[in-house]
Amino acid sequence: MKRLIALSLAGVAMSCSLAWAGPEVVSGPGVNPACFSPWAEDTKYFQWEEREGPFKIAVVNGFVGNGWRIQMVKTAKAFAEDPAIKDKISEFKVVSTGTDAAVQLGAIEDFINQGYDAIVTIAVSPDGFDRVIRLADRNDVVLVPFDNVLDTDKVMQVNEDQIEMGRMYAEHVLAVLSSQGKTSGKLLEVRGLAGNSVDRDRSRGIHQVLDESGGEWEVISVVGNWDDGTAKKVVSDAIAVHGEFDGVLAQGGTNGVVQALLDTGHPMVPMSGEAENGYRKALAKYATDGLKGISIGQSPGLVAISMKAAISALEGNVMPQLISVPLPVATYDELKDGTNYWSDLPDNFFTVNAFPPCDVYISGPSIMAQTEDNS
Repeated sequence: MKRLIALSLAGVAMSCSLAWAGPEVVSGPGVNPACFSPWAEDTKYFQWEEREGPFKIAVVNGFVGNGWRIQMVKTAKAFAEDPAIKDKISEFKVVSTGTDAAVQLGAIEDFINQGYDAIVTIAVSPDGFDRVIRLADRNDVVLVPFDNVLDTDKVMQVNEDQIEMGRMYAEHVLAVLSSQGKTSGKLLEVRGLAGNSVDRDRSRGIHQVLDESGGEWEVISVVGNWDDGTAKKVVSDAIAVHGEFDGVLAQGGTNGVVQALLDTGHPMVPMSGEAENGYRKALAKYATDGLKGISIGQSPGLVAISMKAAISALEGNVMPQLISVPLPVATYDELKDGTNYWSDLPDNFFTVNAFPPCDVYISGPSIMAQTEDNS
């Protein structure tokens, strides 16, 4: 009986071990810290068992209804064809599943069951992924959320500091207003896609700075979905209802925000925004009229860093659980045509697609040659 009990317990232990295969938590530092920089001093490190390539890689996007997401999908396809990484990939798929979390989870599970080695994803929601994380671990699949990341430390993730981005948005706008003698007033906050961690964290950063400033700020918030067309409409509506604003704190869809100011005859005011090429063109053109803005890029090229991180993990390298990508910032007085914006490229092109520490250089033409279709 004792022997049977011992064998039974051993079987349970083995079953639990298989159920939680996944990465091992190890000591740092990790490989190539200039590229794969740990988020903080206490960031833990993962290591998967080394395996032989080439690898089957999938990108599971959610929402694809704005320029950033479309360019991200195109960037993923362009990077998969880059000579620096092409030979390491045997099969590459990209799907966009929409805003339904259950559909996205189902797509991830399907790729795991098909035997894919790594899945890169922009999460529809910051939670609810526990089941697919366990499934990925059982099958030794490297799951890499990026941009809209998960509220967990169970997977390797790649992102920029969204709270810090929101803080920098607000700090810039308040600094310009202060230089104009304004320490209180009415601000328009143009938020992103509801339910996403990026939207939540950027807004938190913005309001942290406003609360700390001591000024009396009336904030009107509208939802622009990081989309030019949506942002243009909601900003135009906000101006019609609330009149003039002293500043605008936009997370994205910034081309549409500027167009709304122009169409309604609203004065140009200090503004924050993303790294859309059209927004940076507008900053260069209208700065002397009052559009003294800041542009901080959440680059669609994050997908390339995430793909590179996934392959590095599959090769058995030690990796940070949370990888920090530096914020690329340009203010209205730092813009130079051909360097950090391009007058000959479309307005909805996102300008930051090179990451020198990672040896990732994705050209505009190679991105624009791709489609956003599932493939």
